[in-house]
Amino acid sequence: MRRVRLDKIGSATFRSGIGREVYLADEIVAEEGYVLAGRILNDKSVYNELENSEGRMVPLKRGDCVAGVLGHRNALHGYEGRLPEEVKPGDRIHLLNRGGVLGLCTSFNPDVGRPFEVEVMGAVLHFPYLEKRVGVPAHIGLQAIPDNLKIRAIPPVVAVVGTCMDSGKTVAACEVIHGLVKKGMRVSAAKVTGVALRRDVLRMMDFGASEALSFADAGVVATGPETATAVTRQLISNLSRGKPDVVVLEFGDGIFGDYGVQAVLNDNEIRQWLRCVVLCANDPAGAWGACRFLKQNGIETQVVSGPVTDNRVGRSFIESRLGLKAANARTDPESLIESVHKEISFHAAT
Repeated sequence: MRRVRLDKIGSATFRSGIGREVYLADEIVAEEGYVLAGRILNDKSVYNELENSEGRMVPLKRGDCVAGVLGHRNALHGYEGRLPEEVKPGDRIHLLNRGGVLGLCTSFNPDVGRPFEVEVMGAVLHFPYLEKRVGVPAHIGLQAIPDNLKIRAIPPVVAVVGTCMDSGKTVAACEVIHGLVKKGMRVSAAKVTGVALRRDVLRMMDFGASEALSFADAGVVATGPETATAVTRQLISNLSRGKPDVVVLEFGDGIFGDYGVQAVLNDNEIRQWLRCVVLCANDPAGAWGACRFLKQNGIETQVVSGPVTDNRVGRSFIESRLGLKAANARTDPESLIESVHKEISFHAAT
């Protein structure tokens, strides 16, 4: 066991409770969620920042000693990476996202360049026993939200889904939150699928959410079909304790991605809680295919947003060909908010 001072702490470690001064062990548990310390081995000119434990983006430089979390990622516009079968000090792994998720990169998008290479220093230890220097491997589930809450009365749920990453979901979700709050509603929010990063949850709070959580708060680094449904229930249950008037859920990645969006939307009980579905799409073909897919699976889309609605061409397609409301979250948030509020009010009246 040796003591080191970390230069940077990735936000994915948030629920582990670690500080800047940590103790390291050589024995590493090669499972998702365990916290490691490593040294950055290269410099990058793009995608070269880390979101720290305070949610602020900080630059990474060669030689920085950082804390991150073992996990995987499957990002169309970023990195694909897997969990190593085993990890030991001296191994070289990669930084897979800005939150500090660590794994072995298997492919990358040219726009983000090759990933940061990280030399493993050791497992970060947590000391759960007062006045005893007995450490256990730190994990992001150590301070996770409860997972044994009984499902209580569930408020209306708004789902913001997309055709892929970077399709405008966070902008739409935040404008909906802000607009409903301005209408006098108490709004809670959650990011229910994706890879650990606090940015979107913090933004939801900035836009007025009384409480905002993500799957990382439940101790999950990256969701998948096997975890997403249970995590979504856990998040909704925890948020329901505050008795909000509405819960806004943002689904990270797209409905055809590997993070479990389809699994959640196919859950019969969760579908019964949905009162409005906002689809964000980049282009007409994506909007058409996603709406058709959702309808085939028993889910009706109420409003379409995202880049496809950036100008009149896309909006006309949505309204004339799909028969749906088109509302751009950036240029016409009022229309989006009114559409969502109308759906919530309609279900409340019935």
